[in-house]
Order: sequence, then C-alpha cells, then structure tokens
Amino acid sequence: MRTLVLLVVAIATSVVVGQDKKESLKKEAPQKEAPIVKPREGKNETIKLFDGKTLDGWEGYSDLWSVKDGVIVAKNTNPLSFSTYLLTKGKYTDFRLTFSAKLVESEMHSGVCFWGVVKPEVAKVDPKKERSEYTYAGHLVMFPSGWGMYDLFGREGLPVDSGPAKKVGKQHDWNDIEILAQGNRVRVGVNGKAVVDWRDPQPDRIKEGPIGLQLHSNKEPQEIHFKGLVLETFPKEDKLLTVQ
Repeated sequence: MRTLVLLVVAIATSVVVGQDKKESLKKEAPQKEAPIVKPREGKNETIKLFDGKTLDGWEGYSDLWSVKDGVIVAKNTNPLSFSTYLLTKGKYTDFRLTFSAKLVESEMHSGVCFWGVVKPEVAKVDPKKERSEYTYAGHLVMFPSGWGMYDLFGREGLPVDSGPAKKVGKQHDWNDIEILAQGNRVRVGVNGKAVVDWRDPQPDRIKEGPIGLQLHSNKEPQEIHFKGLVLETFPKEDKLLTVQ
C-alpha cells in the first residue's frame, strides 16, 4: 500500500514539474524577429495629392468629404456603422507621405491607411445602403487619440508603443506627420520627433494599394481636417526628413 502511495506521489510530482518546465520554456522562448525586406525599387517622384481646392485624384463619399479654406474636411453628423476613407486613385507600396491633420470635433481617432485593399463586402447586406463602399482592409497609422498602428480587418492592434507619440502629439490642434513606408518597415514622425519604427513580421500581408484618410465609425458627430499631403514614391533617402 505504501509503495502504491509513493508511486502516485512520484507521478503527480513528475506531471507538475513537467508543466512548470513547459511554462518556463514558453516564457523564455524568444520572440521571432521580423524579416528585413529591402525597400522596393521604382520611379521616384513627388506628387501633390491635394491641390488645396478640389478632391481631384481622390474617391469617397461626397457628403462626408469636402474642401474648405484650403483643407480637406471629413465630417459626419449621422452615425457611421463602418469606418470610411477618402482614397487615392493611385496605388502605392514604398512612399513618404507628409501632411498635417487636426481633430476638430469628437475624441475618436483618425488615421492613414495603406498596404491594403478596399473592402466593401464587410457589409452584411448591401454595401451601398450600409455605406461600406470605401471601407479598407490593411495597415493604419492612427492619430491623435490612440496613437499607434492597427491592422484593419486583420490582426487588429499592432505591437507599437504609442507613448512617444502621445508625448509630442496634440489632441485638438494641427499635428505635422510624416509616414515612411519601405519594404516591410514603417517609420512615423510627429511634430519633428520620431515616434514609430516597426517592421511587419508578416510581409506577405503587404499589398500595393491606395492610401486613405480615415473617418472612423462613430455614433457621434465628428470632424477632422487634413492639409499638405505630399507624396514621394520610392523615396531617395532612407530616413525621416521631418525629424529634428
């Protein structure tokens, strides 16, 4: 009987030790580093995406996007079930985008999307009625509420520290922003400071796609302004140019 008890105790101890070892290995296992995808090669040119007067070169809902006093205005008064975007007609992979953005009304974040596809089929019934014709699936750089990055209709929140951006960002004033996307690397500068340097560990997700300005889904009225919007394709310099 004593032998049987000792055997049971030994087996139980072995199981517990084995579980502890497995948990220890899980904790100590190094995270897989993202591969380094080199910047792609292509024609380098500078494009003014916004002429200061019209939305030529863009597409989106005309009742939500307009131009006033030299800025692009994103504004909704009725609830939006899906985030909607003002999208460039051109498609891009490697680029530098410099612009200014200001959150005027609401506390909801906005953002710039890229490296993805337009995805109207997120609507359950009718994209036109549900207003999802300009919804996007891809990468998003967020500002000013909830600074960081997001994978729209994918991995959701991306592991980017929002702390540096929050230190220099402004909630209801103009923010000068630079996004540098090359290979699988995204760098972001805000008001002259580098705030993001991140590589996508799954570069197969990166697609040549339009660049979009976000008007987030919201039950509340909101308004965001954009200006500047100068794009450099296949950037010559491998660094943020607005960072001091």
